[in-house]
Amino acid sequence: MWQFLKYVLATILGLLFFSIIGFFILIGIAASSSDDSVEVKPKSVLKLSLSQPIQEIGLDNPLAALGGPFAGGSESTGLNDIRTALANAKIDPNVSGVYLNVENVEAGWATLQEIRDALIDFKKSKKFVYAYGEFMTEKGYYINSIADKIYLNPAGGMEWNGLSAEYEFYKGTLDKLGVKPVIFRVGDYKSAVEPFLRTDMSDASKAQTRSYLNSINDYNLTQVAQSRKVSVAKLKALADSLTIDSPAEALKNGLVTHVGYLDELETAIKKELALEESKKIKYLSLSDYLKAERLVKESESDNRIAVIVGEGSIVSGDGGDDMIGSDKIAAQIKKAREDKRVKAIVLRVNSGGGSSLASDVMWREVKLTRGKKPIIGSMSDVAASGGYYMLMDCDKIVAHPNTITGSIGIFLLLFNAEGFFNDKLGVNFDRVNTNAYSDFPTVTRTLSDFENKKLQKGIDAGYATFTSKAAQGRKMSVEKLRSIASGRVWSGAEAKQNGLIDELGGLEDAIRLAAKSAKLNANDYQVKYYPEKRSVFDNFFKKVSADAEERAVKAQLGNLAPYAKAVQRLNSMQGMQARMESFDIK
Repeated sequence: MWQFLKYVLATILGLLFFSIIGFFILIGIAASSSDDSVEVKPKSVLKLSLSQPIQEIGLDNPLAALGGPFAGGSESTGLNDIRTALANAKIDPNVSGVYLNVENVEAGWATLQEIRDALIDFKKSKKFVYAYGEFMTEKGYYINSIADKIYLNPAGGMEWNGLSAEYEFYKGTLDKLGVKPVIFRVGDYKSAVEPFLRTDMSDASKAQTRSYLNSINDYNLTQVAQSRKVSVAKLKALADSLTIDSPAEALKNGLVTHVGYLDELETAIKKELALEESKKIKYLSLSDYLKAERLVKESESDNRIAVIVGEGSIVSGDGGDDMIGSDKIAAQIKKAREDKRVKAIVLRVNSGGGSSLASDVMWREVKLTRGKKPIIGSMSDVAASGGYYMLMDCDKIVAHPNTITGSIGIFLLLFNAEGFFNDKLGVNFDRVNTNAYSDFPTVTRTLSDFENKKLQKGIDAGYATFTSKAAQGRKMSVEKLRSIASGRVWSGAEAKQNGLIDELGGLEDAIRLAAKSAKLNANDYQVKYYPEKRSVFDNFFKKVSADAEERAVKAQLGNLAPYAKAVQRLNSMQGMQARMESFDIK
């Protein structure tokens, strides 16, 4: 019996050993395949599907190419990768054109404009851009609208009804739970706390949303009108009347060039390439083309422009993939400032804000940099509240017309859960303090008027700090700054008019401005991005850890798992917050 158990144990250990070895072999295969260069054959077509979320710096799944259980995961496409690929394809003699299959793209409007502008630049090469979709959302169509030919599936459809911003409100849920929010804020427009206080938008919130939403919509329509040679007035009328209710109507009104199936689009591409019908089109995916030879050569100069990217909610510490960690970003700014090779810095931000303290830590490093070497702020989809705080002392700030910014304000969110514990759970609390307010602040009793005043005093001081530093950075009086602050959100176009930013443009414009400020010629510098893209191994183990955590939460909470994320988000909002409300413009 003992001999049998030894054999069983040895077999199990052997299988475990070979499983581990096999696992690392797979990782090695994935790593080596990711490094394999790709040969671009003549008459190739770059295919942009953009089916994954788009971030400033993408995340790769190193085992996706192996298929099966390895294919899934939280991948994202890097905006910089898209721009790099299109710039390279523009001068690549073996790339004849671009095929867009962009239907429902997960990105903000400024990111979409960066991609759209890169495609417009690609078209200067006189190479073709064709687009196809079964159903195109307005975001997808915004990119597709620059194409030479746009095919819409005859059985498909197209969204053309204008933009909408929808907010969630939790007051009813809190009332049912017996939880009372305790809010401290400054400004009529600081609406990030409204979901906990109201069941609908305040008049101030509606006014600001209507203003910047119309500003963004007008700009987008102007862009589409120029590409499709249709008037803005007509585009608005089509949206108001819901005329585009079929592919035939999209064709009739000039939004698409063809109603046709994928095979018909491919026939058109083959004709463009002078290919026989029996031949296959040589498509190149974005990930494959990024492994091809780089024809856009970087300068060999030692001079550098450091592009430091911050994306996500602002927190103290190092942060994570979807967070801006103040320690990490501050350290990178300091390192770039002290690096003699770095002649200028571009701070690229895509964030609706977060911790006021963390924002101030990064602001300090910007302040220390200003005057020592040029530092330019570049706004992506959103650079509001804490995201604006980070940039407000830059030498210049550049934003897209459809960037969302502003929201200069501070709030503190607490909860009084005494009723929930007492009435719903039957839990009571008692305490012993050494001093009058040793348990301050607490969620298990009602705060006194004195305590409320103390907290509001801190928020008022935080707002005074935010607005005075913003006024100093923007070189305007505090009174004028506060007249456009109060937590109000603006589009990039509106922010240019009221002085919150300096120039309208994208990341490339910010880089050129940084080079000009540093008195660098066009070919006399390299652009380096920080943080650098993680290695294959780092990405994989991060993914494994995140997936395991998500599965554990789902196993424990079942259908309640999504609510756990909401609780985590609330938990991250500890301390004073410079944050705007979360929403998506559709």
